[in-house]
Amino acid sequence: MSETFTLDPRLAADTRLLASLPLCDVRLMDDARYGWLVLVPRRDGLVEIADLDEGEQATLWHEVNRAGAALRATMPCDKLNLGALGNIVRQLHVHVVARREGDAGWPGPVWGHGQREPCAEAVLRERMAALRQALAAPG
Repeated sequence: MSETFTLDPRLAADTRLLASLPLCDVRLMDDARYGWLVLVPRRDGLVEIADLDEGEQATLWHEVNRAGAALRATMPCDKLNLGALGNIVRQLHVHVVARREGDAGWPGPVWGHGQREPCAEAVLRERMAALRQALAAPG
């Protein structure tokens, strides 16, 4: 792991650190409208998934699946959306978003639809506790 890893300031401003997995920091997007995790590999200079070696790519997808399972276990959803756009924040990161029919952006993507609605601190703490427990569960 890089000892000089620096998180993009925009990701730092919009998310809270939830857990550190072998490759990625798992961060909770502070948006009351969605259950939304952001996985950020702790490697400086990455832009694309292809910038990871094959082993790290496999680890990334394992961690994305683990994050998706944690979301499904804690926040009912009809569909999980995955994305690694990077058009605004270039630092490699993968979004895992729990979607429900009729949510604020349904059926379109969450990006570019309305403004982020920060969670009340108590709600954020509850989400984080439930997600941490789900991420720690074996499987």
